[in-house]
Amino acid sequence: MADLTTRNRADRLPEAVRAEIDEWLTRYPPDQRRSAVLAALRAVQHHDPQHYLSTEMMDAVADYLGLPEIAVYEVASFYSMFNLKPVGRHEISVCTNISCMLRGADEIVAHLEKRLGIKLGESTPDGRFYLKKEEECLAACCGAPMMQVDHVYYEDLTPEKVDEILDKLD
Repeated sequence: MADLTTRNRADRLPEAVRAEIDEWLTRYPPDQRRSAVLAALRAVQHHDPQHYLSTEMMDAVADYLGLPEIAVYEVASFYSMFNLKPVGRHEISVCTNISCMLRGADEIVAHLEKRLGIKLGESTPDGRFYLKKEEECLAACCGAPMMQVDHVYYEDLTPEKVDEILDKLD
């Protein structure tokens, strides 16, 4: 009976997500399926219309990879790239580490909060934007201040550049 339950939970993963996970699994030895957890969670989150990992989908990933649920929860809750609640369609992360802070990251965060009418960690009421909580470092110090929108880097920001970037999004 456990096999049927496990299969049913893993079957909740959309076919495209299973195919992507299977592709990642080919890169690792068969006894190292745990190595595909990050890629599997990323695939699930990107496929979800609200861009987050529900407990149901994390359980499905655990079952699909043959891992304990806690092994998937630990990864999902550790990395800031994963959302554990529904968020806006466009995810915005502003680096607030020392290089960006010294070059105006606080001004960029304040501008985004004012323009979008939300605070860090919130989504706009229309579900269009999600302003992630502070990012410690996004590894683009030479282009500070910088932000990431839907995993695309934007550097040497000014409030005007931020507006241009946001205006181009659907």
